[in-house]
Amino acid sequence: MRRMRPGRLVGLHEPRVNEHHLQTPGLPADGRLRLLSFNIQVGISTERYRHYLTRGWQHLLPHIGRAGNLQKIGTLLNDFDLVALQEVDGGSLRSGYVNQVEHLAQLGAFPYWYQQLNRNLGRFAQHSNGVLSRLKPDVLEDHPLPGPAGRGAILVRFGEGPDALVVVMMHLALGAKTRARQLAYIRELIGGYRHQVLMGDMNTHANDLLDHSPLRDLGLVAPQIEATFPSWRPQRCLDHILLSPTLTLERVEVLAQPISDHLPVAVEIRLPDALTMDTLPVLS
Repeated sequence: MRRMRPGRLVGLHEPRVNEHHLQTPGLPADGRLRLLSFNIQVGISTERYRHYLTRGWQHLLPHIGRAGNLQKIGTLLNDFDLVALQEVDGGSLRSGYVNQVEHLAQLGAFPYWYQQLNRNLGRFAQHSNGVLSRLKPDVLEDHPLPGPAGRGAILVRFGEGPDALVVVMMHLALGAKTRARQLAYIRELIGGYRHQVLMGDMNTHANDLLDHSPLRDLGLVAPQIEATFPSWRPQRCLDHILLSPTLTLERVEVLAQPISDHLPVAVEIRLPDALTMDTLPVLS
């Protein structure tokens, strides 16, 4: 493990544990896994473009409605096994010094969680990504992404050997050139695995990711093509859960939950038999 910037440890980590939500780690007995990716905009409800101006102060100061929005998100998360969160606050003035990743793990009854601090503005903001999991990862890695400071990816691996499942959760840059550098970095992280999942706010359409980016030779599938942004009148498909073809898609849905300025994306997959039966333990 190495320190890249003040407050940021890069490399291998152990997930944080909610002891009172701890269950036997492993996969559901039927081999299905329910995934969710959600940019929660630090709990701010944005319902019109003008709210970016009129509610912009909520990015700096606490607001009474934030707790209610987090409660709605926590209720939503109860239905999922593995969650990728973007634009989460790690505990600053604007969130009432609440670590929103930890708080949502409690609300959703997740035994394992991890907060990735990407931009540390001290008491004013703790810009973060987060992962919530009902399964204990065998490996969890924190990676800053290339480009200006403030973007990161979390890699979690379940299982060992060639049938391990690797999941990378990310929030990519707005600019195409920087985003390409970030995707090249992620491509190097996952290239040695058969079973791959990429989740997050990728700030571009799936066609760009699959056909015109460093991911293009992986054969990934983008099951979701519905728009996710802006949440009140979706026009752009920016949020994705990309899958390797070895993973069987059971269900995909953009959830009609306009809590943030992005809509959440949900996917249910069935894992290969070798991964379900031979590599990982089963939930009781």
